[in-house]
Amino acid sequence: MDGNKYEAGGVELLAPAGNVEGFYGAIHAGADAVYLGGNRFGARAYADNFTTEELISCIRYAHIWGRKVFLTVNTLVKESELGEVYSYMKPLYEAGLDGVIVQDIGVLSVLRESFPDLELHASTQMTVTGKYGAELLKKMGVCRIVPARELSLEEIVYLKRETGLAMETFIHGAMCYCYSGQCLFSSVLGGRSGNRGRCAQPCRLPYQVKCDGKTSRECYPLSLKDMCTIEHIPELVEAGIDSFKIEGRMKKPEYAAGVTAIYRKYIDRYTACKGKPYAVEHKDMERLSRLYIRSELQDGYYHRQNGADMVTLHNPAYSGSDEVLLQQIRAQYIEQKPTMSIIMEGVFEVGKEAVLTLRYGESSVSVRGEIVAQAQKQPVTEENIKKQLGKLGETSFVAGTMKIQVDSDAFYPLKAINELRRMGVQLLENALIEQNGLPVVRSSREPAGEPVNVPCRTAKVREGLVVSLTTAEQLQAYIKWCAAHPKAQCKALYLEAGLFTDLWEDGASKLLHNIDCEILVSLPYIVRKYDYRWLEEILCYAEQLPGKVSGFLVRSLEGLGFLLHKKYSGKIYADAGFYMWNRRTIGEWRSVLEGFCIPYELRAGEWRCLLSEGLPAKKLVYGRLPMMLTANCVAKSALQCRKHSESDKRNEAHLIDRYHKDFPVWLNCRQCMNVIYNSVPLSLHGEWDKWKKKVEALISFTVEDGSEVHDILDYFEMLYTRSGGEKRKPPYAEYTTGHEKRGVE
Repeated sequence: MDGNKYEAGGVELLAPAGNVEGFYGAIHAGADAVYLGGNRFGARAYADNFTTEELISCIRYAHIWGRKVFLTVNTLVKESELGEVYSYMKPLYEAGLDGVIVQDIGVLSVLRESFPDLELHASTQMTVTGKYGAELLKKMGVCRIVPARELSLEEIVYLKRETGLAMETFIHGAMCYCYSGQCLFSSVLGGRSGNRGRCAQPCRLPYQVKCDGKTSRECYPLSLKDMCTIEHIPELVEAGIDSFKIEGRMKKPEYAAGVTAIYRKYIDRYTACKGKPYAVEHKDMERLSRLYIRSELQDGYYHRQNGADMVTLHNPAYSGSDEVLLQQIRAQYIEQKPTMSIIMEGVFEVGKEAVLTLRYGESSVSVRGEIVAQAQKQPVTEENIKKQLGKLGETSFVAGTMKIQVDSDAFYPLKAINELRRMGVQLLENALIEQNGLPVVRSSREPAGEPVNVPCRTAKVREGLVVSLTTAEQLQAYIKWCAAHPKAQCKALYLEAGLFTDLWEDGASKLLHNIDCEILVSLPYIVRKYDYRWLEEILCYAEQLPGKVSGFLVRSLEGLGFLLHKKYSGKIYADAGFYMWNRRTIGEWRSVLEGFCIPYELRAGEWRCLLSEGLPAKKLVYGRLPMMLTANCVAKSALQCRKHSESDKRNEAHLIDRYHKDFPVWLNCRQCMNVIYNSVPLSLHGEWDKWKKKVEALISFTVEDGSEVHDILDYFEMLYTRSGGEKRKPPYAEYTTGHEKRGVE
């Protein structure tokens, strides 16, 4: 194959690589950049991944051809691991790594401080859904956003226009049902965390859906079809998306190369015939469908909110791959490597240093070797020199024109010719890399700040329980319970945003005046552009009750960014899904937060070191964990849209798995999204003595009715005040202690 560097157009084609073969296949098929994972901190722990030596080699190879390499460091990182980030990244940065895709804010902080010329990309695992969260990340040094896959094209265009950040969006491959970074399904059920790259994909299993007295037959309501946007390339380019991302680091190298080649073809076709429509050839659509596709194809969320036509309700399995096609792709893109035909000119004059000049295009380098000796017996010949110089082996070069000037009585060792060639090739590679505007080598600097694992002081803990409520029925039950228990140890009450605004809209906000403790409003789990007006109302209502509503609980970057943009002066606390897995992350947010909630996936020995001075922590002691936050709707997919139901029942559905476990689903029709809860509540009543004086105890009510609220409050109040609760069984038969003892890998 000829080897001219691909001249990238206005949009970057970003391909996946799960191993070295996948990397070369993607590059040879026309990728402008490749994203891949090393042996640490990557969200595909079960891919082959790359050693440090392989990564360094791949970076150099890519740069010679004018391509880029982005490393995935897109998992949440524990305090005990954070100190390893610098040493892991140092040789890769110094080798010229172009960018890092990051989820953990603490990792982002270390990378920003230690590697100043490294591009920082916010992973889709950060769940960036709008301009406010993106602006926060921009201030932290992020230059590119991989937004939540659920965003519409309109939202992505708006996000880019408002922030000026580069946008990297998925165009092909498998789709997660949950907002990336917000899924605990695999973690809670089997200890394999998606936030650590070990997802077991329980979303691909069969379930029944129950809602409004109807039950679906067993199906696959959480299994999305694979995405394919090849027909939308012109529209996506015109929208200003900067990078088109293909999913598939866990798939075969042939898949990455084959898909990349087809998208390369149509991006180039559009670039060449800009403004003119084109049709995707049938043979290319057929090739895509034969490359490891899950049942059927759909075009993602660019033009829809959700829908049954996005889901593989009846068959979640991959349809397999065409082995003949895979062999063709392997032969074309993996087994063959492109090469550059170079000009080699050598001068070997007795008594002078040997000189070798290499040229490719506009790049020219010269190297000098040992002094050429006079031959005592057998002189070196032009043929000898050409033969040795032509041994370019695994390099990207082949010898084209050779011009050798050698004295007839010259002697030059073959070993010295080889060294001359090696030095020349290295310099020419460096010249090409620099000509491509990419780094050859760089220097890093050690991160500042206190070392990891230094014992930290525990924050002061206020006395009393914290209660979170979701429904009006729960609020009524709570008010009645407080009236019957005037000495109750409840110190703070969190109201779900929907409940809070419903009170205003129903003229029932006066109920809040019957509550003596501090009141805070829990902002939505997910905030998108169409929620901005609602957030304005929430903030307006809260500011009309300055003596009652003292602050907010934020669950996302977008929620926090909104409050900071509005210069909100009240208290702001972070929920457990606003991930704080290490002290470096806490340090990044310390100036804007009053406190945080311990992440659900850390075991006791891991979260205790996070209790830093000045930032109190809450810990969930009772409540159903939110296993999935989804833009799609299980009721709409398997039965019917709840908005069209005439039932006056609560907006609740149920997922029933193969073992008849019941997972409640909150059908949040206000935002057209679902929250899927665990089948049993988390309860740490048995662990009370271990953390009572270290963290504030949070009781979260989600799907409980009024009677359950009363009984559970009774139990935990007695447990807290030592008035007999420790001798009683909890008022629920089944529960889990979550990751308190086991944690996640």
